[in-house]
Amino acid sequence: MKVGTDGVLLGAWANVENASTILDIGTGSGLIALMVAQRSDAEIYAIDIDKNAFLQASENVINSKWNERINVEQVDFYDFAKNSKLKFDSIISNPPFFKNSLKNPALSKSIARHDVALNYEQLISESVRILTKNGNLSIIIPANEFENIEKLAFQNNLKISRKTFVKPAPAKNPIRVLLELIHSKNSCNIAENEIVIEDGNRHCYTAEYISLTKDFYLNF
Repeated sequence: MKVGTDGVLLGAWANVENASTILDIGTGSGLIALMVAQRSDAEIYAIDIDKNAFLQASENVINSKWNERINVEQVDFYDFAKNSKLKFDSIISNPPFFKNSLKNPALSKSIARHDVALNYEQLISESVRILTKNGNLSIIIPANEFENIEKLAFQNNLKISRKTFVKPAPAKNPIRVLLELIHSKNSCNIAENEIVIEDGNRHCYTAEYISLTKDFYLNF
């Protein structure tokens, strides 16, 4: 599976440093699970409903030095949450999107890019059930979905604690938003900023993007 910028951003940005348990929903190639294993000492569960994703993630994890801390399962998130005896300090997901666009005829690609197997409502409501007190849910979403996610978070008693608007170039509007939602009854201040990926030239990355992701690339 292709390694995308969204996954790299989320894996580098998510707050996992003090987490003991982490869940990566829709792990795909296992990219985010491997990134957060590098950034923490947590026990990590990486799940995906797609068999090919499960097989690829399993292979990538087995061949990594973090394989003893990463558990890969082929399972639907709803079933996983319903049956889980674990609570998670951090849940991370690069969820399906493009809800209203034409579905890809290849089911595995359709699942990865649309809300075929998982939608935002399910992602948020089921995550609440298995988050520890003060645990966090970190996601990356299309910028035009922000108000919808903000509403869903409020309905499920989650609070936005961090948000980062992602711009592809300085003169462009944000195309993604990185969000951290906290499972807490207490009010919290929202840390808000933006990150620009390229300086205006193709593959010429900004200093802020390099600073965030440099530990995960061999070179820029």
